[in-house]
Amino acid sequence: MTAAPEPDRTRADLAKDPRAVSGMFDGVARGYDRTNTVLSIGNDRLWRVATTRAVGPRAGERVLDLAAGTGASSVSLARSGADVVAADFSPGMIAEGRRRHSGVPNLEFVEADATDLPFADDEFDAVTMSFGLRNVNEPRRALAELWRVTKPGGRIVVCEFSHPPSPAFAGLYRFYNDRVLPIVARAVSSNADAYDYLNESIRDWPDQTTLARWMREAGWAQVEYRNLSFGIVALHRGVKPAGRLNG
Repeated sequence: MTAAPEPDRTRADLAKDPRAVSGMFDGVARGYDRTNTVLSIGNDRLWRVATTRAVGPRAGERVLDLAAGTGASSVSLARSGADVVAADFSPGMIAEGRRRHSGVPNLEFVEADATDLPFADDEFDAVTMSFGLRNVNEPRRALAELWRVTKPGGRIVVCEFSHPPSPAFAGLYRFYNDRVLPIVARAVSSNADAYDYLNESIRDWPDQTTLARWMREAGWAQVEYRNLSFGIVALHRGVKPAGRLNG
């Protein structure tokens, strides 16, 4: 019997094979944050601030930051005094995060699969996921898993690329992604092919109202969203209804 071929770990595709996606992120971990800042023209920092404010972490709370990457978003959350778990399925990202942020006492790094989280039911006061749900091969299952590990009355914030509602701006955004971003990525990234996947995954991702519907179907209540940067990114929020226990 011939063994199945290893996936190309330089980039993923829209099949979103977990090994391929994880391997792709392993390869860009060291320069990931710097590349994102360049490609987003600094907007990634504004999106991080907006996400942290939406989560509203407080001292004494336990917060899950899923798809945390190297932990930049997790550090922002941990400044509140909350105990933050930075989870990601890329061992390379987790290793880089531990290397950078080992001195943060209330921050823990854990390798985790978004569709099968290694946490107990009703464990977290708040859960959040920034720019990671799009990379999961079963995003609705991930939303259900996030619901499972959140305490009744707890909250979710999902920050993800979306679709600008203005046709004119959407055209400019597509031009940037299709023509400008690949050139810049080749100049600043160690794996420019990974950013071809970025474009593909953004184009394939559903719009704001569809993601809101997925969240409601997973059990989240009070679901709402607001656009950031003219809809390049959307910030979705929800609450796990009080009294809704798992099982």
